[in-house]
Amino acid sequence: MSIDWAALGQVFGVSLVATVVLVGVFTLGIVGSSAGRTQGAQGGGASVLARTGAYVCFALCAAAVAYGIYIITAA
Repeated sequence: MSIDWAALGQVFGVSLVATVVLVGVFTLGIVGSSAGRTQGAQGGGASVLARTGAYVCFALCAAAVAYGIYIITAA
């Protein structure tokens, strides 16, 4: 039995980058969601933009998870 170390390294690298990006996008969604509430209470017009950005971030996270599930289950 032999291990293809190059392929294992590629999987590790792609998984690490995808995890960091996905967590970052989700964090931006949380920050945008909370900023929208804070600015909305103060009467700021940017609350709609912040909330829309948060929804886009959450939608990107959901799409990434759905794509991962599709890749795993595709035969």
